[in-house]
Amino acid sequence: MVENETLRTAADDAVAVKWQVVRDMDAAFIDKALVEAAYANPALRALFPLVTHGSLQFSRCTRFPWSQDLPSIFPYDGERYFCVRRLHEPRGSGREQIGGAVTADEAVELVASLWSCL
Repeated sequence: MVENETLRTAADDAVAVKWQVVRDMDAAFIDKALVEAAYANPALRALFPLVTHGSLQFSRCTRFPWSQDLPSIFPYDGERYFCVRRLHEPRGSGREQIGGAVTADEAVELVASLWSCL
């Protein structure tokens, strides 16, 4: 019965289901404090979360190809984070660091403030 409920929820709200998957991930893959800080922010909670190499990334799309216009949050030293956005340049893409070593809450606020400007 629970499996059927999950499948029904997945069809109805892929973002909510993915957030639950990310929130349930082992701490070896993503920092729990960062995930919970991002989840607590309504603007970021509305986006599709992705985890790769310890970073928390966001997409407007719920399946590939992911949107690549939103900033990401990367771990810095176990307690602090930095924010990065992709740059689409004529000869490839690069990344620009947009926030220094900050706390999880500060990183979330920075990304949310930039998301509201897009």
